[in-house]
This record gives sequence, structure tokens and C-alpha cells, in this order.
Amino acid sequence: MAIIFNHHQWGVAFGVLGNIVSVLVYLAPVPTFYRIYRKKSTESFQSLPYLVALFSSMLWFYYALLKGNAFLVITINTFGCIIETIYIIIFITYATKESRKSTIKIFGSMNVGGFSLILLITHFLFRGSIRIQVLGWICVAFSVSVFAAPLSILAQVIRTKSVEFMPFNLSFFLTLNAIMWFAYGLFLKDICIALPNIVGFILGLLQMLLYSIYKSANKVVEEKKLPEPLKNIVILGNLGASEVFPVDIQPDSNDVKQDQDVRDDVKEESAKRQEQKADQEPEKHDQKSSEVSSDGAAAAQQDECPV
Repeated sequence: MAIIFNHHQWGVAFGVLGNIVSVLVYLAPVPTFYRIYRKKSTESFQSLPYLVALFSSMLWFYYALLKGNAFLVITINTFGCIIETIYIIIFITYATKESRKSTIKIFGSMNVGGFSLILLITHFLFRGSIRIQVLGWICVAFSVSVFAAPLSILAQVIRTKSVEFMPFNLSFFLTLNAIMWFAYGLFLKDICIALPNIVGFILGLLQMLLYSIYKSANKVVEEKKLPEPLKNIVILGNLGASEVFPVDIQPDSNDVKQDQDVRDDVKEESAKRQEQKADQEPEKHDQKSSEVSSDGAAAAQQDECPV
């Protein structure tokens, strides 16, 4: 006997699958933070993507609470809030003084101040279903805006004709994540969840298409090579989930200073060698002249006839 699911049951099924995929995506930065813990330094990694991911999870969690009957959205964004908070704590623990201050300022202004402002506006200015709609469209606008971040990666792939910095598995999970949550929103008739995942689905397909085109191309080394420690940074997926993508990051001021010191030392050493070489040139010339003179005198003595 065939089993026929109704829309709600299909929505629950895709929501469960969406939770599983999103958990995997949330755990993508674990190697990065293991590296930070092992080296006791954040190097030049940035905290902004994790703060943005936390803010997105907070928004979707609040939306699910107001909407009701959205247990699966609550579960995944609860996990997102916890894991992103852990990431941020680790970052603050091992960050430099300047990075720590910057992270705390952004956290206070965006995650505390910004979220509190949205909370107050939606709570006091709107009532009932209008409040849910306003909050839902705020979540949509925020989710769509953060999808612009991976566009720099796509531009880099097209410019270099190389997928070295766009791993296929990340693009695949981004697309799969978007499909699950789009289906969830579609079956439960929640446009605020379905709409941003259309953008995510299109972006994921575009990434995989570029991968199939340039996967066999030779790796192109750009003049400005991406620093080895700075390849990974988180880019938001759907419903607050985050992924690791490589981007160019401005080097830390301490690293710049160290590099400048090394370059200065190399210049000084090169100048010393040139001075030594210049000092040795006259000596070699005088030595060569004396050798020529002595050879000439010896030849003259040999040419003289004996008396």
C-alpha cells in the first residue's frame, strides 16, 4: 500500500534533512578553530563572519518563536547560536588586543544593540501577524544580503580560471542546504524561509557549474598570492548556517611589521655585500696590474742577448 505524505509531513521530512545538513555546515569551521587553539593565536583570521552567522541565527530563532509550529527552525538555530558563540569565545581568547577590542565592539553593536533594536521595534510597533511578517522580511533581507559575499570567490575563479580556492564539497553542501530549506518553506507555505534559499540554490548551482568548467584548468598563480594561513573564512549559508570559503584578508599589523623588518635586513645585507664587492675591485685591479708588470719584466730579461 502506497504511503502518501501530506504537505506538512513532507515539510517535516525536509526540515529534518535540513537540520542534518546545516549541522555539518555549522561544523565546517572546526578545523580553523582547532588550528587557532593549537597555535594559541588567531593569526590573521577575522571574527566578523562568525558574528554575522550568530546574528543570523538569533534572527531566525526569534522568527521561529513568534511564528510557532517551527520546532525544526528553532532546533537548528539554537545549535547555531551555541556553536557560533563557542567560536567567538575561542577567537576572543586567543586574539590580539586590537582584534579582541574590535570583536567585542562589533558584538556589542550588532549582536546586542542591533538585535535589541529589532526586538523592540517588532514588539512595540507591530501586533499579531503583522509583527511576524515584518520580522520575516527582515530575516529575508539579511539572508539575501549576505549571499553577496561568495560572489568575490566566483569572480576570482573566473579571473584565474582555477577552482583552487573553491572546494567542490562546500559548494555542494551549500546547494543541498538551500534545497532542503527551500522545500521546507515551500511545503509549509512559508515564503520567508523559501525565498532566500532560492538565491542560495542558484548561487550553489553557479559555483558547481564553474567548478565543472575550470576543474581541469592549470592552477594560476596570481601576482598577489593568497597568504597560506589566511585561506579560510566563513560565509553565511541559509538560516544562519555558515561555510568556509577562501578570501583575501588584510594581514595583521604585527605580521606587516615583521615582514618590513625582514625586508630591511635583507636590504642592509645586500648593501654591505655591494660595498665589499666595490672595495675588492680596486685591489683585484692593482694585483692584476702588478702581475702584468712582472710578466713584462721577465720577458724583457729573456729577450736580452747574453754578453
